[in-house]
Amino acid sequence: MSIILDHVNYVYGADTAMAVHALRDINLVIPDGQFIGLIGHTGSGKSTLVQHLNGLLRPTDGSIYFNGEDIHAQDYDKKKLRSKVGLVFQYPEHQLFEVDVFSDVCFGPRNLGLSRQETELRAYAALKQVGLEDDYFYQSPFDLSGGQKRRVAIAGVLAMKPDILILDEPTAGLDPKGRDEILDQIAKLKAETGITVILVSHSMEDVAKYVERIIVMNQGAVMYDDTPREVFQHYKELEAVGLAAPQVTYIMQALHESGIPVRTDATTITEASQEILRVMSDHRT
Repeated sequence: MSIILDHVNYVYGADTAMAVHALRDINLVIPDGQFIGLIGHTGSGKSTLVQHLNGLLRPTDGSIYFNGEDIHAQDYDKKKLRSKVGLVFQYPEHQLFEVDVFSDVCFGPRNLGLSRQETELRAYAALKQVGLEDDYFYQSPFDLSGGQKRRVAIAGVLAMKPDILILDEPTAGLDPKGRDEILDQIAKLKAETGITVILVSHSMEDVAKYVERIIVMNQGAVMYDDTPREVFQHYKELEAVGLAAPQVTYIMQALHESGIPVRTDATTITEASQEILRVMSDHRT
């Protein structure tokens, strides 16, 4: 159930003196089962783009198709779309409102018209998928830590059993341990279910570690759309638009420039260590 964006433009405040062109001629195909990173400086159009994917915003021009259907056709079921394309906002408080965690996660599937039994089974399974312990199920979601709130917000979307999970800065404000726990859980879910995941992030290390494709936004347009290895080779161009590559990329570039014949396209610590060990082994022989 792929998503296709065909010449999508979006203008905030169209036909006013304050008009801002937020998306410019976006053409993308999001196929089933990919883990995609969406990066860009603040104001580049990332959040505007993901809000188009489940119909929260309507393009000023262009079309968006889900499973071959125009999501803005007059008779299209937006409620069904949003059960299949789940968006977790950057601030979990925007999605939490029930008296306790379990009731909050039940809200989505209940609104799909499911039975109480099926609703509660889905909620329980989703909370387990995000690694939240049973002790927290009947606490107020607003009494939880930032990382726990994010898990609950993600569980609320997972309980709808979406085909596509969009995460807008899911680790913002978390310490390294909390960040790794959240993303490891998402990666495990992706491996187990084959769900499509779109990760919006400012962390190049996180993107390099988890995703297989990166879409770079700049001034409302797609600047790059390729594998992490290829995108981060353009680190100087990324720097020019307020971004960067993972630290590993700079380390490998520095080693190469100092005369050590390492490849410079490593994007993770694992890849870099393997490449350094390869060069050391070749040197010994």
